[in-house]
Amino acid sequence: MFRCVRWWKKVPTRMGFEPTRAEHNGLAVHRLNHSATSSCRSMRRSQSSLSSVQALRLKMVDSQYYLPNDIGISKLDCVEAFRLLSPQEKMYAHYLSRASWYGGLVVLLQTSPESANIFVLLQRIFRKQNPVQLEQVAVEAGLSSEEYMAFLVYASGLYANMGNYKSFGDTKFIPNLPKAKLKALVWASQAFQEQPAEMEVLWDSCSCLLYSLEDGQKQLGLGDKGITTYFSGNCTLEDAELAQRFLDSKKLSAYNTRLFKRVNGEKSSYEVRLASAVRKGQDCSQWCQRESELFINTFRIHPPFEAHKEGSRYWIKDKGPIVESYIGFIESYRDPFGSRGEFEGFVAVVNKAMSERFASLVSSAEVLLPELPWPREFEKDTFLKPDFTSLDVLTFAGSGIPAGINIPNYDDIRQSEGFKNVSLGNVLAVAYATQKEKLTFLQEEDKDLFIKWKGPSFEVQVGLHELLGHGSGKLFVQDDKGKFNFDQSKVINPETGEPVSSWYRDSETWDSKFTTIASSYEECRAECVGLYLCLNKQVLSIFGHEGQDAEDVVYINWLSMVRAGLLGLEFYTPESKSWRQAHMQARFVILRVLLEAGEGLVGLEEVTGADGKPDARITLDRSKIHTVGKNAIHRFLCKLQVCKSTADVEGGRALYDNYSAVSDSSAHNFLRLRETVLLRKEARKLFVQANTRVSGDNVELVEYEANQAGLINSFVERFQDDAEQLEADLLEMSKRDAPCWC
Repeated sequence: MFRCVRWWKKVPTRMGFEPTRAEHNGLAVHRLNHSATSSCRSMRRSQSSLSSVQALRLKMVDSQYYLPNDIGISKLDCVEAFRLLSPQEKMYAHYLSRASWYGGLVVLLQTSPESANIFVLLQRIFRKQNPVQLEQVAVEAGLSSEEYMAFLVYASGLYANMGNYKSFGDTKFIPNLPKAKLKALVWASQAFQEQPAEMEVLWDSCSCLLYSLEDGQKQLGLGDKGITTYFSGNCTLEDAELAQRFLDSKKLSAYNTRLFKRVNGEKSSYEVRLASAVRKGQDCSQWCQRESELFINTFRIHPPFEAHKEGSRYWIKDKGPIVESYIGFIESYRDPFGSRGEFEGFVAVVNKAMSERFASLVSSAEVLLPELPWPREFEKDTFLKPDFTSLDVLTFAGSGIPAGINIPNYDDIRQSEGFKNVSLGNVLAVAYATQKEKLTFLQEEDKDLFIKWKGPSFEVQVGLHELLGHGSGKLFVQDDKGKFNFDQSKVINPETGEPVSSWYRDSETWDSKFTTIASSYEECRAECVGLYLCLNKQVLSIFGHEGQDAEDVVYINWLSMVRAGLLGLEFYTPESKSWRQAHMQARFVILRVLLEAGEGLVGLEEVTGADGKPDARITLDRSKIHTVGKNAIHRFLCKLQVCKSTADVEGGRALYDNYSAVSDSSAHNFLRLRETVLLRKEARKLFVQANTRVSGDNVELVEYEANQAGLINSFVERFQDDAEQLEADLLEMSKRDAPCWC
């Protein structure tokens, strides 16, 4: 449910919500091996005369929009961690998991207009017939084994991403089988046989958008950049900026909101919809304000943002719990404007052995922070030692699972009260496992070393990134009484040599000031901190690396970053000149910085692969990391921090946009390299998570196989207790908002 704040603005044009987009006839681009609908036939004929180079280019672009049948699927193993919990702790973990999973369904409505309907369609099919039972139905409906596998892969992808857009990259993905074949399978399913009228209506409500790849639907974005359900379809960047100014003036956060615009004549009205379990007009005063219920109140009262902030204050004081959890509207990566949070909820169990290493890093933080390349005045007045633990994930509900977390995201709390760092051990164990034959863009002599040290080096990088990256740096603020948290007369901007001349006002935050670049800029800053401080022998020793092993860890960490910068080109869209993934944009920026450093530090060349197709090779001179590399990161990191501390949006944006630019006119043809990256890309892994089930006084862990069937079955069983009501609620909410998407 959503509670609304409305205000008005005069505008010269446009009348109300535009009608819902007319039904599409399916896929609008060339496919590798088939056409989605007959409407594509003329396009295929016109493309038959394309040169082989043009055809290859189309195929490379097209492969972004479906998941391959051989996509990796891994199980998040938490058996041992769960076994060691007490009965009470298991029960606690069970109910927190249920809250997370049910809340996570909101992400369907935060992702795309059709995601909720597709989810319900799949749930109804698989509730009646599991993937094994449905296979024979598929054969009889005329699907090949590859086509049926493509359907299972699509379903797995939708569940794992909580929608039909990739959580990492924000690109739409569609089924890799003809629309007619998928329809035949739906019509042959038991769910359709039992309720043909309802299933046909459900199919009609989502099947066209399910396959559509019109330009405005290929990726998430605002206005002509793509599709988003954080804003109604007629909202523009200017509307988002206006709304942010209004919210700032009222000291309201955008984290748990969506923005909807209506035009009537020369006036526009805006609704700020607040996520709430309270129906419109319902009295909210009955809920108490006790500390134990602050997170509950987050979803009940207005303004819920304040309840979540207050709950976060108590949460950061809860040091070293055996069962750790956090829930709410947290990360703003997928809001095109950068200030609205996507729902997530996680429940995890502490890995005590690994947590000891992170505790040692926390203890060393006060020694390490002064090594960062900005003046002392630009660092927090006091380092508030956070909780830093390694966790094995039991439940992570949302659109994706990260490797590490630094929360809460409220800058005022992180700066003056504290935060927590989390490394997700069982995610790290499987997410970055690499097969030698799938390693791209490296020299052969680097591959074995890369495989050996990728995991350990990433563990070091995650620790530094979360604790001393996101946990470092001061924001200069003037509060509503005019008081400054820094000495205006003494603090000098090291980039200009002049006194600091800009800062944040009381109601302004990092996200509200830097908006569209805030997430990626901050990830870049944290990644640079990791690269910079991993050169410290004390840090390497904390993680158990000495001598030559320590040098190998440094080399592979830096090489991984350079390679990731090249791989990041997959997440750039030339048509809109926009980036779709904050971390990968950050890594590309770092690649540009290291290439600019020169002196042979980093090499990047285009070559022809053994298969005769375009390829690329990256090199890193390990002898120059501690000199040329360190100096380059030192200079860049200082600039990033100074702009952030001083709220210098203009300077920060100019700096970041310059390094983010992807063109064919620089020393390296990054647009052409992007095509090579797309040609040789590997799909991101999907994760299968366990469920928990109450049996008498005990809680059992229910595991699933690491394949498509296992992932699908886990979601069907996750919501089986009240499936029909839940599905009806999702469809009702989706239908209610349908007129809002132009």
